Amino acid sequence: MELLNDIGVVFSSLAGGFATALHPINMAMLFVAVVLGLIIGVLPGLGGTSGVAILLPVTVFIAHGSLPGSDATTAIIFLAGIYWGALFGGVITSILFNIPGEPWAVVLLFDGFPLAKRLGRPGLALASSFVSSFVGAFIATVLFTFFALPIALRALQFGPAELFAVFVLSFATLIGLGAEAPIKSVAMLALGLLLAAVGFDTITGEQRLNFGQISLLSGIGFVPVTIGLFGIGEILASAEEQGIGYVENLSARLGLRDVVQALGELRKRLRLVLSNSIIGFLFGVLPGHGATAASFLGYGLARQYSKNKENFGKGEISGIMGPQAAADAAGVASMVPMITLGIPGSPTSAVIMAGLFIWGLQPGPVLFLEHQDFVWGLIASIYLGHLLTFILCLLAVPLLAMIMRVPYAIITPFIVVISIIGSYSLNNSMLDVFITVLFGVIGYWLRKLKYPLAPLVVALVLGDSTERELRKALISGGGSPLFFFSSWLSTATLLLALVLVLIPLVRTLLARRHGATVAAAAGHAAR
Repeated sequence: MELLNDIGVVFSSLAGGFATALHPINMAMLFVAVVLGLIIGVLPGLGGTSGVAILLPVTVFIAHGSLPGSDATTAIIFLAGIYWGALFGGVITSILFNIPGEPWAVVLLFDGFPLAKRLGRPGLALASSFVSSFVGAFIATVLFTFFALPIALRALQFGPAELFAVFVLSFATLIGLGAEAPIKSVAMLALGLLLAAVGFDTITGEQRLNFGQISLLSGIGFVPVTIGLFGIGEILASAEEQGIGYVENLSARLGLRDVVQALGELRKRLRLVLSNSIIGFLFGVLPGHGATAASFLGYGLARQYSKNKENFGKGEISGIMGPQAAADAAGVASMVPMITLGIPGSPTSAVIMAGLFIWGLQPGPVLFLEHQDFVWGLIASIYLGHLLTFILCLLAVPLLAMIMRVPYAIITPFIVVISIIGSYSLNNSMLDVFITVLFGVIGYWLRKLKYPLAPLVVALVLGDSTERELRKALISGGGSPLFFFSSWLSTATLLLALVLVLIPLVRTLLARRHGATVAAAAGHAAR
């Protein structure tokens, strides 16, 4: 009976969310955001994170009612719509032009482009990716709908020790499960935490790390840093890289026959798509990863359990549907820890979380109690946003592919100017412009040296919260670090974080041992 009541509460809340999301101004902004997201996804070098960061200042005016009937719900629907559009848009360039429009679309180069070029089926390749993306996003949104509220209610019982342990776990996942070198991830985490410490001490109110500059007392603004890293830095690096090679030109037509055939292929691979969607959702909930890591995980799983492993890399449809279902499910799942725990699940959700602070909202479980219309309006907009994106992709592929014809000589200065205007408009401050340009150069340099940006962004967002909970826990425990092990939840969470941090070390030791064994065997054979 209690379970039925809980389900009834969810459906009642979701109905209210659809009433909010279907408001004319919210639907209008969702449509605009999805179109912008598709364009951003198609443009190589401009990912969903970059688009959300660049357009974040615009949402300040939306959230404060500059448009008739708009509020904070409209603002987050707008940012989330950009994210959903970009998730789909990056598919088009990977399949048609062999150029990934998004980091999570890189895996489509393996089978999407061969199916489009070698086998002459670009329509089928596109339709297969769109259909599997929609299914993955839908399953993840259903899971979001039914599990977000229980997670938030349980999180309300967390004390300082439990919250600090969760923050540590979010950092540990970036080190232990990241694709980059763990030392580089640690360095980026340290830089993010250092930047977050600039300004006032969160407990005593003392000034620190501002070097006597009054302008830095408010801290290093998250928005200018993010716009610089993902707006200016990414577009500069991409503009440089696009000078290499040439763009393949394939027909960008998608007909009803392709959609029908893609649905037939989906039916044959339904188990793969469903399982990858669930796995992608679970992986996307882990802080700091999002869709990119999930797409490669989905491809690996599709190949591992396929009966036709030899077809992968030659245009195998499972190599398209598997990663796309996982990527879109992870993209939706990255919003779960942000809404329920106040921990961003990906760089994009970290930027959206910064928007919540700007709009005067506190991300975390309290949102479900104090701003139900906001939370359930967002959840309902995820259903509507993906449906709208799916329809637009089926209808507008030729137009979206034409965007690739725009020269980088035009795109690059346009993005740089928009980024600077956006950073200035937030506080009308030239300091923000200086920070944006500075971190644009730093972001370009970090990308060239292959340093991950996700740990930096997550640490910058969570730095204040992590320090606050650490200090509160130490005060509550009389300065004893044993207070962090006073409950089974904080103890288990910290131990899991330790295991994740040790994973790269264990992996390195095993690799060295295997290398030594191979070398010894080769030396023995030589004798």
